[in-house]
Amino acid sequence: MALTNTIITSWKLQEIVAHSSNVSSLVLGKASGRLLATGGEDCRVNIWAVSKPNCIMSLTGHTSPVECIQFNSSEERVVAGSQSGSLRLWDLEAAKILRTLMGHKASVCSLDFHPMGEYLASGSVDSNIKLWDVRRKGCVFRYKGHTQAVRCLAFSPDGKWLASASDDSTVKLWDLIAGKMITEFTSHTSAVNVVQFHPNEYLLASGSADRTVKLWDLEKFNMIGSSECETGVVRSILFNPDGSCLYSGSENTLRVYGWEPDRCFDVVHVGWGKVSDLAISNNQMIAVSYSQNNVSWYVVDLNRVKKSGSVIQGLIQDKPIPAPTSALGSTLRRNYERPTTSCTGQDPEGERRSPSSEDEKEDKESSAEITNPEDYKEIFQPRSAISRTPPKRTEPFAAPLEHSFSESVLEKPGPAVKIVTPVIDRVVLSVGPITSSTPVQRVEPTVIAPIGLNAGDFLSHARNAKASVMGDEEALAQIRKGHDTMCVMLTSRYKNLDTVRSVWASGDVKTSLDSAVSMNDLSIVVDVLNIINLKPSLWKLDLCTSILTQIEELLQSKYESYVQTGCISLKLILKRFWPLISDTLTAPPSVGVDITREERLKCKACYKQLKNLSNVVKNRAEQVGRHGSTFKELQLLMAPLYY
Repeated sequence: MALTNTIITSWKLQEIVAHSSNVSSLVLGKASGRLLATGGEDCRVNIWAVSKPNCIMSLTGHTSPVECIQFNSSEERVVAGSQSGSLRLWDLEAAKILRTLMGHKASVCSLDFHPMGEYLASGSVDSNIKLWDVRRKGCVFRYKGHTQAVRCLAFSPDGKWLASASDDSTVKLWDLIAGKMITEFTSHTSAVNVVQFHPNEYLLASGSADRTVKLWDLEKFNMIGSSECETGVVRSILFNPDGSCLYSGSENTLRVYGWEPDRCFDVVHVGWGKVSDLAISNNQMIAVSYSQNNVSWYVVDLNRVKKSGSVIQGLIQDKPIPAPTSALGSTLRRNYERPTTSCTGQDPEGERRSPSSEDEKEDKESSAEITNPEDYKEIFQPRSAISRTPPKRTEPFAAPLEHSFSESVLEKPGPAVKIVTPVIDRVVLSVGPITSSTPVQRVEPTVIAPIGLNAGDFLSHARNAKASVMGDEEALAQIRKGHDTMCVMLTSRYKNLDTVRSVWASGDVKTSLDSAVSMNDLSIVVDVLNIINLKPSLWKLDLCTSILTQIEELLQSKYESYVQTGCISLKLILKRFWPLISDTLTAPPSVGVDITREERLKCKACYKQLKNLSNVVKNRAEQVGRHGSTFKELQLLMAPLYY
């Protein structure tokens, strides 16, 4: 019997809780495939690095749910449209708001950046499309023609055309320089969800709720291909970077299409549910989907996906089709010229406007909160840096291995045993041929122990070489073990949070924080602090006296999220209150009635607690670890306490 390994084609990479409420939109950065922006009903935009567990940056300012998001081509900027019709543009490297654009009368549901980067287009539920000059902070053109919501926008690679897809079942093509519609494609029978230009040739693809993917020739303005997706609505499409094929994402399925003639090269079944966006990095397909407030990443190894050949009676053949096609499998067409000119169309309705005081107020109320400084510095380096990330050379995500026992030299062959396990190292184990007279030895692979976990806690202590097979009842008992305790703990936590929430609703932040502290449950304290940290103006000196002792416990916690919350809270306290504490304690005694006595007592209590915390921070700053740089930053802020 021999143990063989087979690398699987697709797998789930990670699942995260992205927002405090339901996720309403998300987008992958197409340049790297390693950045993700999510928008939620909590009115925030969160920036993530693929495969990293923590949010890098949280962008605030919207007052209604975020309905759509888009990165620019360099992934240095991100724009988000909200349910109220407003757009906000952020500079991720500088971690600041650049523009607030007000214009649509209804929810913004599609966005795209012009290849030159200084323009962006937005589509709305009100059926209008607007072209914005982000430098002048105004709308330069409005396109009318659709009768229902505009669900997707895409600029052509040369920047001269704009394609729009709508719920009215049409795809329209607009000339940006002439400021008018070039043509309209009407072959879809239901809402068109996505549209994308071929990276090189004059070719356009669209995906619809009618379960079809269609391709359009942009020289002759006619349809050259239509393929049906059997698994449901087409939600995402993406051309291969070399333009050789088109990927289509629908419910739990990835399909690979060719055209002229129409053919499906491959079908990959992936458990991603309703996939929302696709990107390619290191010849791997990165896909994301969301449900409620959770976001999941999936990976498809494109090295193991068929991207060429022909289909004969449903089978993929490796020989090319005898037809007048190019090496990439499509009829030769004119290629795009890269953009050298800007949009010059003028708005006949005079919609361009100067920044108003209301816009400036919106900008001031918007902010970019860096929640993970280490990942932020790693990914968004200054423009003057030699290396820019998302990194130019990223390693592919390691695939799990599929282990299977195959028959070799068995006198009495039995059924094959198939085991699927995630791969921790790349060592391949093999067991040589055996016969019925050969004793079978158990081979235990060497596994790298996970940091912070004791593998023995997850294994049965009664396990040995002669242990009998576990029965169903025993297996269920093991599964249920600790379940009641966990239910009691979660029920208690829910009741505690409900108590804090009821106090918070009365507007008394200090009392609600005190009640959380009195419960002797750090998880409750962390939940409350995370809310207060989202709005630093809630911090008062009274809160500091109540919470600094708890922050000391958080900084020494074994849970990373607790440490992170403690660091953010301490940093906010130092920046907001250290000048006040220092000035109050060094001020000369007052003459007459001591009006500042109460405040001075609070400052003394805070100083004493901060002095204790400075020793914890100093010790942690000397350690090498994920939060090392954060503790070094805190140490600099607390420098006056060391003298």
